[in-house]
Formats: sequence, structure tokens, C-alpha cells
Amino acid sequence: MTATLFVDTNVFVYARQAREPGKRRQAIDWIDRLWREQTGRTSVQVLSEYYVTVTRKIDPPRDPDDAWDDVKALMSWNPLPTDRVLLEAGREIERRYRTSWWDSLIVAAAQLQGCALLLTEDLQDGAVLAGVTVRNPFTLKVAESESTYAVQPPVVSRHPRRGRPRKQAAIVE
Repeated sequence: MTATLFVDTNVFVYARQAREPGKRRQAIDWIDRLWREQTGRTSVQVLSEYYVTVTRKIDPPRDPDDAWDDVKALMSWNPLPTDRVLLEAGREIERRYRTSWWDSLIVAAAQLQGCALLLTEDLQDGAVLAGVTVRNPFTLKVAESESTYAVQPPVVSRHPRRGRPRKQAAIVE
């Protein structure tokens, strides 16, 4: 795989949570592959969400020092910081696709890092937002071919549109 993939919070959380062993195994497989190929990307927002989730929202909670060790390790992925460029891109995505603010920032971070895929179960699987294809990491197999990861260009019809033709603007002299 040569394409870069953006990893959302839930993938990292499932990798540390024993409650759902099937998802845990898949999350670990994804993260291992992305580490090995150095194609994983994330953001400071995701690392913040991960830390809060595993130390406060799962049962049993992860030790804060262990969770912080995870965050420090993921810093090697050069997470995208939250800055003005990200906020402006996130706002545009929120307006255009009507996604939540937090999801808009995730999509914008993936887009700004040139990611072909966004691995998350929080958005519609297969949706293309701002040029980034959303895939559910628990339905997409880690071993699938690279062609699955490639962003497909939109199909342009060679046939004229059907329906009533649009009125031409009247020329006023």
C-alpha cells in the first residue's frame, strides 16, 4: 500500500479495548500495517480524543501513563496540529457536506495530509468528502489490494441530461 491513510480515534481505542475482540484484532492489524509501511496519519485532535476516551470513558479505564505512552508513540506519525488552516478547511467541509464540526475537522485533517482514505466508523462507509474516501476499518479488510484504496474519479456521463432544458437568460439591450 502506498497511499496514506488517516486513522480516527475509534480505531486506536478498539486496539486497546478488550470488550470487542473482533474489532480489536482488526484495529491492531490496521495499526501494525500502517506502522510497518509508514503510511498512517492522524491529528492532534484524534490523539486528544484517544487519551480522554481510554482514560475516562472505557471500562476498565487505561492507566493515564500507559495512555500517554501510546500518544507519545503516535507523535511519530507527525499528527496534524489544530491551526487556522485546519479550522478554515473544517468550516468549509462542515458547510458543504453538513457534517458535525468535529467530523469536519477530521476530514479536513485527512485532506490536508493528502490521505486517500479516512478509517473511521463514525461516517458513512464509502462516502467521498473533500476528496477523501471514508471507509469503515471493520468492514474493509487490511489485506485488500491497493486498488481498493485508490480514490476513483467520478464517472462523467457522455449522454445529455434529461428533463426540461433551462431557460436562457434574456439579453437586455
